Amino acid sequence: MLAREEERKTLGENPIKYHGRWPYRRVYGFQEPVAVALSALNLAIQFHGWISFFILVYYKLPIIHNGKMFYEYTGMWHMYGILAMNCWFWAAVLHSRDLELTEKLGYSSFIALLGFGLVLAIFRVFNVKNEAARVMVGAPVIALTITHILYLNCYYLDYGLNRKVCEAMAVAQFLLWAVWAGVSQHPSRLKLWVVVFGGALSVLLLIYDFPPYWGYVDAHAIWLATTIPLSYLWWSFIKDDAEFMTLNQLKKAD
Repeated sequence: MLAREEERKTLGENPIKYHGRWPYRRVYGFQEPVAVALSALNLAIQFHGWISFFILVYYKLPIIHNGKMFYEYTGMWHMYGILAMNCWFWAAVLHSRDLELTEKLGYSSFIALLGFGLVLAIFRVFNVKNEAARVMVGAPVIALTITHILYLNCYYLDYGLNRKVCEAMAVAQFLLWAVWAGVSQHPSRLKLWVVVFGGALSVLLLIYDFPPYWGYVDAHAIWLATTIPLSYLWWSFIKDDAEFMTLNQLKKAD
């Protein structure tokens, strides 16, 4: 591919995609070395955020005498952290070697994260605490997520459909968090707005695709770079939210 692209360059022609992907320069066998490195950094940020959240809620914030957390979304954020780390792990694997198996694992992990993130956003934004209500609200979203994953893995890996589903889930979360931040007057709403609007703008990089500069850095790689500071800020908001709700619960208890 690279040799053919060099020939096209000498003829003044623009780069083209091969089997839906741009030609990249490999480094030590890694198909997209920059994307692999950035995915690994995202994985590290997610791990740091999850561990710092774990330390905060279990060792720094007060716990109710029966072992229950004042912050009622602790368990869900733990699950979110695990899904996020799993997502970025398989993203790194996919960028290192693009195979049918790694594609399915990478896409499935990302969809699972988006689906669970949407459920979590609905629960937190609308303050859904009742178990029956959580089942009624969360079950359809989880069912849709699982059905889509099974469709991609067992029937047809439809890239166009998958992109539309992912975009719909992402937009729904952006809207929920953005509106809620303003309505609730959350003390850390500025962080949330930066994450939401920064994430929305970064999606444009995925839409506006361009060939990799020097054979390494394309639009997707730049998008991966933008997610690193946004992920750090996102976990910062999550920890602020845990402290905020815990203090409110303590005031009510007094």
